[in-house]
Amino acid sequence: MKLKALSTAMILATVPMTGAFAAALDRSGQSISSFLQPGNYFEAGISVLDPDVSGKTIAALGSQKTGDMAGDYYFPHAALKLQPTKNFSFGLIYDQPFGADAEYESTVGFTSPTLGNTEVEVDTQNLAVILGYQPTENFNIYGGGVYQTVKGNVKLRGAAYGGATGFGGYNASIKEDSAAGWLAGFAYQIPEIALKASITYRSEVEHSVAVDESSVGTGPLTAVINNPALAGASATGETDITTPQSVNLDFQTGIMANTVAFANVRWVNWKDFAIRPYAFGVAAKAAGVPGKPNGFDLVAYTDDQWSANVGVGRKLNDQWAGNVSVGWDSGAGNPVTTLGPTEGYWNVGLGVQYSPTPATFIAGGVKYFWLGDAKAQSGAQFDTANYVADFESNDALAYGLKIGYRF
Repeated sequence: MKLKALSTAMILATVPMTGAFAAALDRSGQSISSFLQPGNYFEAGISVLDPDVSGKTIAALGSQKTGDMAGDYYFPHAALKLQPTKNFSFGLIYDQPFGADAEYESTVGFTSPTLGNTEVEVDTQNLAVILGYQPTENFNIYGGGVYQTVKGNVKLRGAAYGGATGFGGYNASIKEDSAAGWLAGFAYQIPEIALKASITYRSEVEHSVAVDESSVGTGPLTAVINNPALAGASATGETDITTPQSVNLDFQTGIMANTVAFANVRWVNWKDFAIRPYAFGVAAKAAGVPGKPNGFDLVAYTDDQWSANVGVGRKLNDQWAGNVSVGWDSGAGNPVTTLGPTEGYWNVGLGVQYSPTPATFIAGGVKYFWLGDAKAQSGAQFDTANYVADFESNDALAYGLKIGYRF
C-alpha cells in the first residue's frame, strides 16, 4: 500500500470546502495540505456557498420575519509547492480566510422593520510564504510569513440598534489595510502506510486601519459619531482589527488497499476578537448603556471556535476516486451578533476526483450544512442574555472545484 498508489485518494481529502460556513468570520479553514504534497505541486480551486438564514424578531420588536439575510459568496485559493532538494521545500499559499456577506432587505425606511437594510461585507486575503526542512523522509519542520489584507463595509438600520435616535443609522467603511503575521508547523509521515500527521499554528495579524464613519440618524448620538470631539475625544483615530490566531491538526492514514481515512481539527481564538471602530466606540461610551460604562463593540464573540471534519477517501481505479465526510463546528457563542446569526453546524459531504493523467486531476464536491439555531443580539447587548431575534432551522449548500498538477 505505497504512497504513490494512494496519492489520488489523499489529494481528494482536501477538496476546498473545509470551512465554507464556519463560526464567526472563518471561511477557508486555512489548510496547509498543499504544502505537504510530495514533490513539486500546484493547485487552484474555488468554493461557493449558498446559505439560507432567516429568523423572527422578538415580540417586543413586532415578531417580524427577517427574510433570508445571508448572501451567496465564493472564495478562491491557489498553492504552489516546490521541492528543489530532498531536504528543503518552498511554498506559496493564497486564500481568503475570513469574511462576511449579510443583508437584511427592506423596502421601507431604516426605522422599520427591526433590522431592515442592515448590511455587512468583510473581505480578507492571505498570502503565506513557507519554507520547510525535511531532515529525513519522515519529518517536516516548516514556517514562514503571512501577508494579509482586510477591508469591509457595515450599515446598521432599524429598531434593533435603537432606531433613528440611536445607532440605527450608523455607517462604517473599512479601508483596505495590509499587515504581516507568521505560521509554523511540524509534520510526520510514513509513506508505506499512507500515514501523515501535521500541526500548524498561525499567529494573529494586527491591523490598524482608517475607518470612514458617519450616521444618517436624527438622535443626539449622531453628532458624536460624526464628530467624536463633542464627547471629549479626538475627532479622528485609528481602529485596531486583529484577525485571530489558530491551530490546525490534520491526520490521515491508509486503512486498506487504495483507501485512506482522514481527519481535521481546527481551533480559532474568536473569544479575544472584537471590532470597535473609533467614533463608534466613543459614541457607545457616551450612550451610557446600563452595565457598559466603557461602551461596547460593533462585533465581538464569547467563545472560541472548534471544528472537526472526518471522512474516508477511496481510489476506485487509475482515473477515479471518491470520498465521503462528516463535519461539525461549535460556533463562537450564543447569543451571537445579528451580522452572523448562526451557532456552528453539522455537515455531510461527497467528493469525486478524475485524473486524466498521472500528473493531473480535477476534483469537485458538495456539502450540505445544518446550521445551528441562534439568538441574535446587537452590540449593546453583548455579553448579556438579551437578544433581538431568533434564527432557527437554517441550512446551506457548498460547492467546491479544484484542479491540480504534479511536475
